[in-house]
Amino acid sequence: MKVTVLPGDGVGKEVTAEAVRILERVCSVHGEALETETGLIGGVAIRETGLPLPDETIETCLKSDAVLLGAVGSPEFDDLPPSERPEIGLLKLRQALGGFANLRPSKAVPALLDSSPLRREVFEKTDLLIVRELLGGLYYGEPRAMNQNAGEAFNTMRYSVPEIERVARIAFESALARNKKMTSVDKANVLETSRLWRQTVTRVAADYPSVELEHILVDACAMHLVTNPRRFDVILTENLFGDILSDEASVLTGSMGMLPSATIGGNVDFYEPVHGSAPDIEGRNIANPLGAIASAAMLLRYTLKNESAARTIEQAIDRALEDGYRTIDLTGMDDPKLVSTSEMGQIVLEYVADGSNASHASLAV
Repeated sequence: MKVTVLPGDGVGKEVTAEAVRILERVCSVHGEALETETGLIGGVAIRETGLPLPDETIETCLKSDAVLLGAVGSPEFDDLPPSERPEIGLLKLRQALGGFANLRPSKAVPALLDSSPLRREVFEKTDLLIVRELLGGLYYGEPRAMNQNAGEAFNTMRYSVPEIERVARIAFESALARNKKMTSVDKANVLETSRLWRQTVTRVAADYPSVELEHILVDACAMHLVTNPRRFDVILTENLFGDILSDEASVLTGSMGMLPSATIGGNVDFYEPVHGSAPDIEGRNIANPLGAIASAAMLLRYTLKNESAARTIEQAIDRALEDGYRTIDLTGMDDPKLVSTSEMGQIVLEYVADGSNASHASLAV
């Protein structure tokens, strides 16, 4: 398996380093051959090449079986027009790879029930999957423009039936493998694109009679995610809504740093933690690497089709949390088991390697 690693900007470099060394160890333990190559994207690519996504990076990614990204974005480039900023590199990469279904799981972790701002009786035992359409909607719709002289700007939300149908089928298939309930999120009371979305999803549902389908407006979904998240199993939604709702769902795990994601359906699968580049903590070795590490587990599950290897990583993450180890986003400075980015990675790595109950007390900072 060949994996292109794109550390990107900010804490992306730090969390990706931990994910890669754990991925290498798990592949070794499970007898899987792994080759990695590093590429440039985002702000670091602009500094070195003048472009947020160099052609060389695209070519390398397209020759790979999967891509593992850290994060993209830097305040250094905030004054650039949107078409030149680091984030455009990520949007262009998604287009180049062709993945249209972004899978974002969010699960209440028993060891972290006190890390969430929600009351545990609200979200305990929540286990949901957000399926976000990734290549359409406002992020890619044309025309789009910003007219500084006129003091106005506009974007276009655009969807076609084939775009909606293909991601709906991914969501229905996911629901079949879970609890057979699918919630389609839209704004059909206002938006024509959402009316088409609802009509298309309803039609596709006829091919999945064992899956219970409900439609819900995006504002109502946002409310239920923090008041009754256990009602959801699989949530299907368009690009912008999915971006926002999946970030909101991070409160169910205690921190956005916990959330992984997988993008499938294209020529090359793409994996990244949900969090951003967090430039305010770059270089401080305090970022939570577990979202990136869990993204590596999803890579093993969806690209390599090795469920055992994926579970090896997920169980190691669970053990680290059950044993009380926390990065700063999950606890306070006075926690005796507060650990750094690299220390959390080492703890997970050791649990992957030997499965022992060895003490890591010396790693606490």
